[in-house]
Amino acid sequence: MGLVEKLDAPTQTINNLLSTLQAPFLLFVRIYVAWVFLKSGMFKIGDWETTLVLFEYEYHVPLLNFELAAYLATFGELVFPIFLIAGLGTRYAAIALTLVNIIAVVSYYTTLAKGAGLVWHYLYGTMLLSSIIYGGGFFSIDQWIKSRFSKQ
Repeated sequence: MGLVEKLDAPTQTINNLLSTLQAPFLLFVRIYVAWVFLKSGMFKIGDWETTLVLFEYEYHVPLLNFELAAYLATFGELVFPIFLIAGLGTRYAAIALTLVNIIAVVSYYTTLAKGAGLVWHYLYGTMLLSSIIYGGGFFSIDQWIKSRFSKQ
């Protein structure tokens, strides 16, 4: 074993370790960010009258009637997280939730910017970006479909 190989051995060990952690990390990211959106959707349907009042007077969704915005936001927060957790159409679900996240920030920016709320939305956006870039990973229905039906 030459000098270069000896110097490179620790790097290879670290790379191999980090590679084995990629699939569980992607699963954790998907579950965490999906849970956040799913909880928000559950709160919305839990008290629909309050949700409508908030969308009418507090959230200022551009270009949409407040009632339509409430229905679309709730739909997005209840449906897309399920796809994200399952890893089915992972990238598309992450893109859809990214749009929900962006609209939430734009609509509620003044309140979010006053506290730490904006930082959380940046975190959710970053986590969703990892799902958009890397997909669902090994622990996803997307991967199962790919391995089951791809030509070998």
